[in-house]
Amino acid sequence: MSPRTGLARVLDDLGTTLIDLVRGDPGRAVDIGGVVIHDPHDDQVLPPSALVLGVGVRDPAEILDLLGTLGAAALVVRGPVEVTDEIAAAVDRSGVALLGLAPGASWTQLAAMLRSLLAEGEVDPSETLGGVPAGDLFALANAVASLISAPVTIEDRSSRVLAFSGRQHEADPSRVETILGRQVPARYSQMLEARGVFQQLYRSDQPVYIEGLPADDGTFCLPRVAVAVRAGDQFLGSIWAAVRSPLPDDRSRAFSDAAKLVALHMMRQRAGADVERRLRADLVSTAVEGGPGAAEAVRRLGLSDQACVVLALALAHSHGDDAAGHARLLAERQQIADALAMHLTAVHPRAAAALIGDVAYAILPAESEDRALRIATDFRNRIGNHVLVGVGQVADGLALSRSRAGADLVLRVLRAGRAQCPVARVSDVHSEGLLLELSDLIAERGDTLSGPVARLIDYDRKHSACLVETLNAWLDAFGDVAAASAAVFVHPNTFRYRLRRLSEVGEIDLSDPNARFAAMLQLRLWLPGAAEPAPRTPSSTDARAATAKPGAR
Repeated sequence: MSPRTGLARVLDDLGTTLIDLVRGDPGRAVDIGGVVIHDPHDDQVLPPSALVLGVGVRDPAEILDLLGTLGAAALVVRGPVEVTDEIAAAVDRSGVALLGLAPGASWTQLAAMLRSLLAEGEVDPSETLGGVPAGDLFALANAVASLISAPVTIEDRSSRVLAFSGRQHEADPSRVETILGRQVPARYSQMLEARGVFQQLYRSDQPVYIEGLPADDGTFCLPRVAVAVRAGDQFLGSIWAAVRSPLPDDRSRAFSDAAKLVALHMMRQRAGADVERRLRADLVSTAVEGGPGAAEAVRRLGLSDQACVVLALALAHSHGDDAAGHARLLAERQQIADALAMHLTAVHPRAAAALIGDVAYAILPAESEDRALRIATDFRNRIGNHVLVGVGQVADGLALSRSRAGADLVLRVLRAGRAQCPVARVSDVHSEGLLLELSDLIAERGDTLSGPVARLIDYDRKHSACLVETLNAWLDAFGDVAAASAAVFVHPNTFRYRLRRLSEVGEIDLSDPNARFAAMLQLRLWLPGAAEPAPRTPSSTDARAATAKPGAR
C-alpha cells in the first residue's frame, strides 16, 4: 500500500472519535508505511513508519518493551492508558507515539478506518465494508431492512435522514413525510423527546421499542424500533425501523449488530469527505502557487482552458489568544471556506475553493474582474460583514500564481485598513498596494530614514516642534497654504513661518519637484500615520500665533 499521509493528518482526520494522542509528537513521522496488528508470538517485519495496533496490550511493562523495540511511527493500545514516568520517557526516547483506542470501539473498525485513510487517492468504489460498498448508506439501509424485514431510515444526531431503505410504502404517512423532508418533523421529535426516547437511545446499545405516536388525522403511527449508532463513546446517530410489534430476539440482535456496521460506514463516509476536501485543498494550493505541479493541478480541477480569477478571503476579526478562541477561529475559517466553495460552485460548477493557512482561496472561472468583484461582494453580503475579500487579476488557468499574488496584495491592504471597501480589486488599491510593496523592499534591504525628513524628525523630537506635521499638510494640500494651515488648525502666517523654518532645518528646497516627491514618499513609507494626521483642536499657543506678525516666531 502506498503511504498517503503522516500520523498528524491521521489524527486530524479521525479526531478523538476512535483514537487520541496519549504521548508523543505526531509530526515526527512523515509518512505512515502501513497498519500492522501486533502478534507477540510472531517475529514480525514491520514496514517503515508502521502504525502498530497493540491488541490485548495493557500491561505497562509490555508497553515499555514494545516502545523500545518496535521502531514504528506509533503504537495504539486500548484506552484509558496510564502514562507512568517510565512510559513517558520511553516514548520521548524512542520517538514512537503512544495512542489510545476509545473504550467500546472495535479493533476491526479502527483497522478498516486507518487503512482507508492511508490509502492513496480517492475512495475505491469496489471497497466494501461488511459486504456493502464503503460509505453507501442507502445500500446498507436496504441490507438492514432485509435483516429485520421492516423499512428503515438512518439518521444523524439531529434526526436528519442520511439514507433510507425500500419498502417505505409498508410504513405510514409520517415516515413518508420524514423521507420527503429528509428530517423528522418537529412535532414528532418533540413527542419523542417528551417520552424520553432519545435519553434511552443515548444510554443503551440495545434496540428501543416505541409505541405508535398520534398522527394529525387522529389515528396512530406504526410503532418504531430504534437503535443508537456509536463509534466508541461518541453518538453518531440512529437507525429507525417501522414495525407492527416488537422485534423477535434474533432480529433484535441483528438490528443491534447492524448499528455497529452503520457506525463504520458513517465514519468511513465522514473520513472520505475529509480526504476529498484535503485533496481539493492540495490541488487549489498547488494551482495558485505555480511551479512544476501547477499545470497538473489545474488540469485535475478542470480549469486548463478557462480564464480565471483568484479570490483571497480572510476574517476581519479574531477570537482571542486562548486555546478556546483559537479553536473557534479555526472552525470559523473552515466554515467560511466551505460556504465560499458552495456559493461559487452554484455560480460555476468548476469553481474551487479551499482553506490554506488562515486564508480561503478560490479559483473562479470568470472573464472579467468586475464579474468576480460582484460575485465576491454578493457572497460577503450573504455571509456577513466580518470578512475581507481580495480579487486578483484575470489570468489563464496555467498562470494563476499572478492572480493569487494580486489577491494577496489586495487582502494585505484591506487588513491594514488602507482601503474604504471590504471587497476590492488590484486596480482599486493600486497606490496603497504599491506603498506596501515598497515597504517590503525597504524592510528586506534594511534601509533607514535619511535626508530632510530624518533631520526634521530629529528636530521635532528635541524641540517638541511640529515641522514634520507642517511639511505633510503642505504636501497634501499641493502647496495651498490656506488649506494646509486649516488642516492643522494654525494661522496661515504661522504656517508660512513654519515652512521657512522646516526648509532651513531640513535643508530641503520646496520648489524642487524631486525633493517634494522624495519627502512625500518617505513620509508615507516610514511614517504612515503622518499621511492621516489626527484631528486636533487649536491650542492656546496656536491662538497667540494666529495674531502674531509674520516672522515673529
